[in-house]
Amino acid sequence: MKIEQIYTGCLAQGAYYIHDSGEGVIIDPLREVSPYLDRAKEDSVKIKYVFETHFHADFVSGHVTLSRLTGAPIIFGPTANPTFDAHIAYDGEEFKVGSVTIKALHTPGHTMESTSYLLLDKDGKEQAIFTGDTLFLGDVGRPDLAQKSDSLTMEDLAGYAYDSLRTKIMPLPDSINVYPAHGAGSACGKNMMKETVDTLGNQKKMNYALRADMTKEEFIKEVTHGLGAPPAYFPLNVKLNREGYEDISKVLEEGTKPLSAKEFELIANETGALMLDVRSPRDFANGHIPNSIFIGIDGSFAPWVGELIVDIKQPIILVAPIGREEEVVTRLSRVGFDNTLGYLNGGIEAWTQEGNEIDTIESALATDLENLLQNNEVKLYDVRKTTEYQSKHAVVAESIPLSKLNNQLAGLPKEETFYIHCASGYRSTIAASMLKARGYHNLVNITDGFKGISDTSIPLTEFVCPTTL
Repeated sequence: MKIEQIYTGCLAQGAYYIHDSGEGVIIDPLREVSPYLDRAKEDSVKIKYVFETHFHADFVSGHVTLSRLTGAPIIFGPTANPTFDAHIAYDGEEFKVGSVTIKALHTPGHTMESTSYLLLDKDGKEQAIFTGDTLFLGDVGRPDLAQKSDSLTMEDLAGYAYDSLRTKIMPLPDSINVYPAHGAGSACGKNMMKETVDTLGNQKKMNYALRADMTKEEFIKEVTHGLGAPPAYFPLNVKLNREGYEDISKVLEEGTKPLSAKEFELIANETGALMLDVRSPRDFANGHIPNSIFIGIDGSFAPWVGELIVDIKQPIILVAPIGREEEVVTRLSRVGFDNTLGYLNGGIEAWTQEGNEIDTIESALATDLENLLQNNEVKLYDVRKTTEYQSKHAVVAESIPLSKLNNQLAGLPKEETFYIHCASGYRSTIAASMLKARGYHNLVNITDGFKGISDTSIPLTEFVCPTTL
């Protein structure tokens, strides 16, 4: 028996490939299924089942494509209602894979169909559990992402999660390994550990949600506390995962069409396509197509695309590092953005060679800001998350989180120069591109961000948790 975790860092997502005696399964595959097919071919393994722990909200799964290409049935847990052919397992149903067994454990809470899969060896001994978004390392799945048709509140779902953990997972042996669907960085939980595999016994010690003395009321309060609004694309991804989607090969064929500078400009004008520049923050700042939006491929690309581009059907044309165009289209499709119409062939150089206009972002370092603040009042905006701002921030900075920027433009000066920063320059470059596209050209980006600010004499304020007397 072999278990392989196939982890995708930009989504903080873990898929799993398990095989024994020539038979294998995939749990929670990504949309591009070639890595799983290649592994199975190398190992002379037949994919027997495709298991889904739930209808994922943060990415489009590869279950439909993988099933079509392998003939393996898609397995969902109880109450799942996909519109395509799938096997809906009953609680406790067992599936043989070579000499091992995979047992479905219905664990509602994150969503009502959420199901964990328990792996038993040839002797029937529990070896591992694949918990999806029911149990993370250090946390549990947020209970506010269920399908909109559900009438349950997040408090109701949190109550189900409490029962699922205590009746289905916590009674299992401490020695078994826990394999979750996500790690730190995912929007599906709040306090996930950076590790991606752990024992159940250690999670009982480390994970607040598994405290043995915790009441259901305490659990509900802690799990629902501090949840921000989920990204707008989450319900759309749930819909795709429940109803099916276009094959990724067609998406790649359309999205990787090379466009001349003239074709690029024509498509932008005729279709209203979003010009998405995915190069580095520095390259974008030094020269970009006016009104293009920056979301760098080497940052948290897909989550920010989903967070900031409201319409999942928005036409997109790309300015990408040469040779990485297919990667960009693939990563867009992972979160359901399938309407990429092509890329600028030859990159930004092809644009400038045609004599077309470019724009830049004025940049500065934290030390420049430090010097300016000695004799001047400066308007400074912090685009990090609210929790980051509350933890520690520059005294003179106002908080405008990047995710809320579009709704807070009225508070920004139109004529007076202002400064923006994030943690290290990635998010503030996204913010700068959005602001310039909306006519704010009087901004300066602090490229070394709060990290740089922290190394200067600029006064900082720090949140202090109140004590109870």
